[in-house]
Amino acid sequence: MKQLIKNGLLIDGNGGEVKKDHVVVVDGEKITYAGPEKAYAATGEETIIDAQGGTILPGLIDSHVHMMMEYQPVAEKLATPFSFMYYKAAEYLKATLHAGITSVRDALGTDLGVKKAVEEGLIPGPRLQLSINALTITGGHGDGYTVSGNVMDILPSDFPGMPNGKCDGVEEVRKKTREMLRAGAEVIKVHATGGVLSATDHPEFTQFSLEELKTIVEEGRFRKGVKVMAHAQGAEGIKNAVKAGVHSIEHGIFIDEEAIELMLENGTYLVPTLLAPVAVLETAEQVGMPSTAVQKSKEVIEQHKESFTKAYKAGVKIAMGTDAGVMKHGTNLRELGLMANGGMTPMETIVASTKTAAECLGWDDKLGTIEQGKLADIIVVKGNPLEDIDSLANNDTIQIVMKNGKIEKTLF
Repeated sequence: MKQLIKNGLLIDGNGGEVKKDHVVVVDGEKITYAGPEKAYAATGEETIIDAQGGTILPGLIDSHVHMMMEYQPVAEKLATPFSFMYYKAAEYLKATLHAGITSVRDALGTDLGVKKAVEEGLIPGPRLQLSINALTITGGHGDGYTVSGNVMDILPSDFPGMPNGKCDGVEEVRKKTREMLRAGAEVIKVHATGGVLSATDHPEFTQFSLEELKTIVEEGRFRKGVKVMAHAQGAEGIKNAVKAGVHSIEHGIFIDEEAIELMLENGTYLVPTLLAPVAVLETAEQVGMPSTAVQKSKEVIEQHKESFTKAYKAGVKIAMGTDAGVMKHGTNLRELGLMANGGMTPMETIVASTKTAAECLGWDDKLGTIEQGKLADIIVVKGNPLEDIDSLANNDTIQIVMKNGKIEKTLF
């Protein structure tokens, strides 16, 4: 079935001028034409989708989410049956898709069955790239050990299809990387530093040695060509990760000049997740965030913004990511406004959420821009987002969401 989208501005994801009087034609799952309306010979068989004067964009990509969770108070977590999280995840996936996010990279917690359910159409959701679970050191970010001596992991692990990620030393990290690959990891997630949400460390603490990180990268690259994404907030941990060959730095809160130079030399991506500490402070009381997380968020929030601006101005490749799950799913596009506040132009925030994010995920051959031959992941939004990038944070602004040529949401 052919579909023709018309009567809207076109932002194709490449960062060039907004195009007027253009149409996008979809046949099945793919885009077959994107260009001037007057140059397209309509057959009369096309189903017309009227953008009603809005803007046509590529489906957006969030490079850092956690689809199996939204932060909740400990007491509530303890009172929730294990399997309930899968039913909640269906809700999170739908909310993400309806926000205009058609693809995500899951940064831990989602197993192969969830991806299969989305791919087979059992539940609506964005296209998923899985890390399965994150590798972490004993006592580091991702170790659920609390000061009481009890263990309270953010998400359950050690169930079928979800290996525990705790490992120490070269041989253990090698084995754990292999376990994640066996479980279906399409990207390896590693915690190279401490973090905001963990009780027994700090964002500036360095985790894993350079040798351990190199082993993780080697296992991914040599066995399956799988890249590594590193939660890395402190400067030393960031530099260790980049030197080891990690593909993307997640968060990058305390990035310094040396780290930026290394990232530029190695072509390393930054996925800033500016929304994460903002959301921790906004929702702390409501969701029962630990006091340690609140305090650490207060400490890092301005530094995070400064580091992002410094990296952006230096020319580091930036892919949009949010850490959704720390905040509510479906609120992802607030990130674009925060990136704009950090110095990006509105168009640059869109490119970071489309073309660059697709490159970061290794999916740029089929996603990220609106052009002939690519998959028909397309959204239509009210108005012109370049005039008000914050408008995208309102889900009612997202009028149509198409994924693989199928309309998943329409407000028309």
